[in-house]
Amino acid sequence: MNSRFAETLKKLRAERGLSQVELANMAYVTQPAVARWEKGNRLPSAEMITRLAQCLDVDVRKLLSIATEDEVPNVIMVEDREVILNGGLSVLGKVLPDASVVGFEWPAVALDYARENRVSLAFLDIELGTESGFELCRELLAINPRTNVVYLTAYADYALDAWSTGASGFMLKPITDEAVRAQLANLRYPFPMGDKSK
Repeated sequence: MNSRFAETLKKLRAERGLSQVELANMAYVTQPAVARWEKGNRLPSAEMITRLAQCLDVDVRKLLSIATEDEVPNVIMVEDREVILNGGLSVLGKVLPDASVVGFEWPAVALDYARENRVSLAFLDIELGTESGFELCRELLAINPRTNVVYLTAYADYALDAWSTGASGFMLKPITDEAVRAQLANLRYPFPMGDKSK
């Protein structure tokens, strides 16, 4: 529950003299959806927050920042080799003790998760069997443009291609605490992470 976002949305709507029905019509949603957001029962998606910012003539960064400040960050790792996935999840859980860290072997399952949960940070293997981590990055960013993506690979040759996809970083395997902390310091869209010194 994000009470500050709820209060901010309600205040901005009132300042513009809009009813919940009028805002709902402008944003192409139902009035009950707006009511849930203003009660703090639900948080709109990043795409919907962008739409609301346009309707209310406010900086989208302000609304997104308020929406994510109380939220437990969702961090995912997508890696098709189980031993590497398990080892990476152990490191991520240690470095990000206040985050919800989830691993996936299959890109399609990771995308399903991202559609239901706002992903703050995604660690993606570049070679995912017959699929590409580059394409997965594009799909994750289409769902939420503020997802930070860090590529994982054993091959430094991929570095140049990685930067053209909108990723925040690039890490060589194996994953270490120090390498993860270095990536966290350079995210495009920082988010609250708790105590990273543990």
